[in-house]
Amino acid sequence: MAAPGFAPTGEYLYVPDLSTIRICPYSPGEVVVLGWFHEKTPYPGIDNKLTLNVSLCPRATLQRVVKESSNAGINYLVGFESEFILLKSTKPVEAASNHSWTATNGFPSGSVVAKTLKEIADGIQSSGIELQMYHAEAAPGQYEMVTGPLPPLEAADALVHTREIIYNTAAKHGLRATFAPRIYMDSAGSSAHTHISVHSKNNEKVPDKLSPVESSFLASVLDNLPALTAITLPTQASYKRMADGVWSGGTYVNWGTENREAPVRLSNATSPSSRNFEMRFVDGTANPHLALAGILGAGFVGIRDKAELKAKDCPGPKTAAQMTEDERQAFGITQRMSLTWEEARRNLEDNKILKDSVLGVELTEKFLAVNQVSFTASFRSTADRNESDAC
Repeated sequence: MAAPGFAPTGEYLYVPDLSTIRICPYSPGEVVVLGWFHEKTPYPGIDNKLTLNVSLCPRATLQRVVKESSNAGINYLVGFESEFILLKSTKPVEAASNHSWTATNGFPSGSVVAKTLKEIADGIQSSGIELQMYHAEAAPGQYEMVTGPLPPLEAADALVHTREIIYNTAAKHGLRATFAPRIYMDSAGSSAHTHISVHSKNNEKVPDKLSPVESSFLASVLDNLPALTAITLPTQASYKRMADGVWSGGTYVNWGTENREAPVRLSNATSPSSRNFEMRFVDGTANPHLALAGILGAGFVGIRDKAELKAKDCPGPKTAAQMTEDERQAFGITQRMSLTWEEARRNLEDNKILKDSVLGVELTEKFLAVNQVSFTASFRSTADRNESDAC
């Protein structure tokens, strides 16, 4: 099924970016490489210079957003937490292990699970990606790999490779690794927490408060958050994870120092060098290049326009969901997150900053079209399976 707006004529080139080559530790003798979508024939760009760039290329979009920030003296570092669940069966769904959060019983000595995780960790490191830690998470069979900070494009590239290593190494051992947002409704979901630090050549950071650049970046991300989730939480299943009281970031637009019930958690708040925003509203179904382009692009608009941060720090102990309406108003909490896939799509379609400035009209409309078709195809596939099971 073709998405609306995609004709059966025409063709792009996919041009390898040789700087992205990494070995495939799960398949000796093979490497993986990412690339760019290019037009076959140069055409005049917005600066009237000839270009081959394709506005629909996720990597090129992120590269453009980062370049705009860099030209203004703003740079970013990005690190990811990859949460996933190891299954030994998908029908019925059966976890490969049961364990407590961050406990050693998640790594039974000599088990297939322990061997798989060790091979994943070794594979990530042997491919040139910094692995800071890995541990057992809260849900059955759930684990997390935390990779180190990199510039945005390199970070998104490394995340794609990390996911490939996790999935394919698990498959070698007869397991299924899934990044599905939430398998068990009575336990924690899986996310792709995205840590972003904002750096400015002209804005020195201090230990006790956000710099003006950090504040404006955060203000604009929060303002655009109900629309951003169409990109960062792009499936209906994504919204099974986003709820209050389950440490997923909650359903109110706010931020808080070390607050896991806020969609934006300020981490390492007193360290100017390592202070970062943990974006908790991203999961493993999102395209990391588009997700970063949206978040960083929205944040840079705030920096450029010197946006005022009106929302106050919510460090707890009360979460936004536990506050009264008057208490939320006092903290400047005036928006809800998009609570459904449909609502997020509407919010993106109506968001002028993301649609007209950050992503561009063509990319936004084509993304929404493909996103809709993907849902329709998934829905039909599920219905067909259910009908087959009933026969």
